[in-house]
Amino acid sequence: MPTPPTRVLVIVPAWNEEANVGATVAEIRDSAPSFDVVVVDDGSTDATARIAGDAGATVISLPFNMGVGGAMRTGFVYAQREGYDAAIQVDADGQHDPKDISRVLDGLALADISIGARFAEVGSYEVRGPRRWAMRFLASVLSRVSKTRLTDVTSGFRAANARAIAQYVHYYPAEYLGDTIDSLVAAVHAGLTVTQVPVAMRPRQQGVPSQNPLGATIYLGRSMFALGLALVRGAMMSRRSAH
Repeated sequence: MPTPPTRVLVIVPAWNEEANVGATVAEIRDSAPSFDVVVVDDGSTDATARIAGDAGATVISLPFNMGVGGAMRTGFVYAQREGYDAAIQVDADGQHDPKDISRVLDGLALADISIGARFAEVGSYEVRGPRRWAMRFLASVLSRVSKTRLTDVTSGFRAANARAIAQYVHYYPAEYLGDTIDSLVAAVHAGLTVTQVPVAMRPRQQGVPSQNPLGATIYLGRSMFALGLALVRGAMMSRRSAH
């Protein structure tokens, strides 16, 4: 049975989020004052790094944009190197409510990975059309793979214990949906367990979310491809570890 974490690192991946990152860091520090915060500045061309530092976060600046997967892997390497018991991702755009950090971390008492699920009877977050179909299909497949009922496998609001941090340092892909689908499939095939806890998603604080019919249809196709690739990779990794 996983043990509750004592030292927790909040990892905030941020790319050109100068309008949001300061308030996000301040809210995290207010809601979880005993946890450390690191902002991974993913090659931003604006004042993200300066504002995050002014708000009280440790800042790791990447020389160019690597995507959420690359930024998060950097955060996990830092977490392992500094000896944290757990790490949790909180997005810089303000959609993840820092008040739910402790709730998501509580899931680590049951599993190695705890996902803050947006479609678990809490809040009013809603997605329609092809994007919703894709999310449901992904959740149904990953539920079978993990042998656990999951409703929101694309949520980035997730926590990892020390075992999961080590797995993510070993393998955490940077390509499309790699940070959510591929990393989760690989972790399950490596023997890690997963659970979910219900959370409410908030609207993006500043900026405009990229959701439109064309984008949703493209998301459906790309997510199916990403899932297929993840399952093939996971099976290959599982066979290699068995030999």
